[in-house]
Amino acid sequence: MPGPITVTCLYDPLCGWCYGAHPALAWLRARDDVALAVLPVGLFAGPGAVPMDAGFSAHAWSADRRIAALTGQPFGEAYRTRVLEARGGLVDSGPATLALTAIHLAAPDREPDALAAIQGARYVAGRDIGDPGTLAEILEETDLAPAAALLREAGPALREAAAARMAAGRAAMARHGLRGVPGLVVGGGEGRGVDGTHLFGDRDDLLRELRDAAG
Repeated sequence: MPGPITVTCLYDPLCGWCYGAHPALAWLRARDDVALAVLPVGLFAGPGAVPMDAGFSAHAWSADRRIAALTGQPFGEAYRTRVLEARGGLVDSGPATLALTAIHLAAPDREPDALAAIQGARYVAGRDIGDPGTLAEILEETDLAPAAALLREAGPALREAAAARMAAGRAAMARHGLRGVPGLVVGGGEGRGVDGTHLFGDRDDLLRELRDAAG
């Protein structure tokens, strides 16, 4: 019998649509015929960081309402007041990507769980996932203490691994002509790209697209 379809979801932890994709990703992950992994692209990390100003806040909230209506994912009032209405900071996914890389190193099969927990902490509870201390607390609350310890140390090996993973994610996007996240890569090696919009439609159609891409 053929093995499971390998599916890699390209993401950024500060991407609302990636948060909206969690129900579909959880559905895929629960299937015996799919092996799901996730890979960051650094959309809002480093030079991609943007100011949390009124313009970004309005754009994000407009998108968030569409995401909630389409996926059922919750966006809490604490997120709107503590995150979107905050001013003077940056929308920078570098710290959260570092935290998720710590999980990738310490417990790689838990990365999808941790991504969901970290994004839920932001979009529901309004916690600051740009703060390394807050991120370490979230990992500890998710029974990922070894990863939290790696994050608190934040040594060169962790930073190099995060940079390498983001570079690999961006290269995959470019190779497959994927214009945004979430995006999907099916198969090992270079694989084949699948537009992430399929994560927001019919589940049977999604599975059909993945099987077609897997050949």
